[in-house]
Amino acid sequence: MLTPEENKVLTEVGPDTPMGRMMRRFWIPICTSAQVPNNDSDPLRAPLLDEMFVVFRDTAGNIGVLDEGCMHRGVSLALGRVENGGIRCLYHGWKFSVDGTILDTPNHCSDRFRSRLKAPAYPVREAGGLVWTYIGPKSQEPPFPHWDFMNGPESHRAVIRLNTQANYLQLYEGGCDSSHVGILHSNQANPTWMLDEFSPKDEDFNPGALASSDNAPTLEIEDTAFGFHYAAKRQLPSTAANIDGYSARVMPVILPFVRVIPAPAYQFFAFEVPRDTASTSTYLIAHGSKPIDRDEIIRIMGLTDSRFWNDDDCNFTVDWSDGMGQNRSRMATDWTGFDGIEQEDAVLAVSMGPVVDRTKEHMVAADRAVIHLRARLLESVRRNEDGGDPICLDLTDLDDIRSAPDTQISTNEHWRSLVPGNAAHLTQVPAS
Repeated sequence: MLTPEENKVLTEVGPDTPMGRMMRRFWIPICTSAQVPNNDSDPLRAPLLDEMFVVFRDTAGNIGVLDEGCMHRGVSLALGRVENGGIRCLYHGWKFSVDGTILDTPNHCSDRFRSRLKAPAYPVREAGGLVWTYIGPKSQEPPFPHWDFMNGPESHRAVIRLNTQANYLQLYEGGCDSSHVGILHSNQANPTWMLDEFSPKDEDFNPGALASSDNAPTLEIEDTAFGFHYAAKRQLPSTAANIDGYSARVMPVILPFVRVIPAPAYQFFAFEVPRDTASTSTYLIAHGSKPIDRDEIIRIMGLTDSRFWNDDDCNFTVDWSDGMGQNRSRMATDWTGFDGIEQEDAVLAVSMGPVVDRTKEHMVAADRAVIHLRARLLESVRRNEDGGDPICLDLTDLDDIRSAPDTQISTNEHWRSLVPGNAAHLTQVPAS
């Protein structure tokens, strides 16, 4: 159980908060490339860590991230015109390039004035279907990291964004909690649960796929330079070929807000990026060695119903006026009355309220990864507040970090063998 002070540190992300200062040390996704698709396309209003920005693509295809308010009188540049190499404020026509250079001031014709000022602009990179920015101290800008999903052709990657009205930590903790997979996501993990038997779906792109009906896994956790990884060890079903063993599902948790979810054929990278203290942008990137059908990913995530989510503004919308959109008439044969993994996760996170009070919890052994996540985040904040580097900041090559789907292994094998690339990042050499 957390103290009120710890809960406050973990959840508040503004520029003058410990967590906000720590997160600002990293390159962070601010939108998807698809949200600013064309040269001179509409600008995008983009909240990030309790601040507001505008993202635009200029005539040459360059991406800019500026403060939302025009430096002249504070009018939103998200209402502006994107044209002829820059973004122009509607109020007095001031125009800015992607690096903040003032290109035009129609109500003040002074080249000298324009040359000595610059709009607040931020470093930008475009990679892996995302637009990334750095909004921390200029003197501490880290190298840009490289993730595995940035490799290979675009056909092998699917990018989805959801904006959810819940604090980032509620979503992050939910994603790091393996024991909920076989329960909340029964329709994907074990669709025959109502028959009291185990019969998983045979879908190689299904991140809910389990090899056992054991919903109280034993967790083994190892700290790494990127945060930690852990194995959820489940008892094998009696029909297993070798019952002298166990089923292991391995997940890396990469600070400050990333996890990698396993599926048989793909890795699902989930970024829980705080928009502000009470809302989150989840960036879900499915990536693998073969082409991906994005529509199938959207379906299995439960995002085909426009009542909940659409691919234009990316907002996930639920409220209690219609019972969160739950179809209770289906619950005789359907565990939740909802559809799909991400829909279920997001609805339950919203149901907690914008920021859950963690002082009222009653944790159990299956919650160990959630407890460890909080401890590692608090440690990373302490390191940053003490003048050091947060956990994972110095890692720029993240290609080898992997998750592993439920895999049957014998008792004399270690689950670490399923993710050999992670071993290079262990902070302690395991005992032989």
